[in-house]
Amino acid sequence: MNINLEQLIVLLVVGLVAGWLAGLVMKGRGQGLIVNLIVGVVGAYLGSWLFGVIGISVGSGIVAMIFSAVVGAIVLLALIKLIK
Repeated sequence: MNINLEQLIVLLVVGLVAGWLAGLVMKGRGQGLIVNLIVGVVGAYLGSWLFGVIGISVGSGIVAMIFSAVVGAIVLLALIKLIK
């Protein structure tokens, strides 16, 4: 996978925002910078995959990326909560 600096920055920003929003939804607060970033980035991949499997298109652009990442991060946090 070849990623340039701009794509990396967008991925990190989307991951941070998504992780923070998912933390607010699931627990009422954020988890901290590093955990929010990890949850958001993994959630972005999970959300993208999940919407693809279901066959739903959320569109393109930064808002759609954040929406998909937040949904994926919420699913990830819910799964982690079920395992614990």
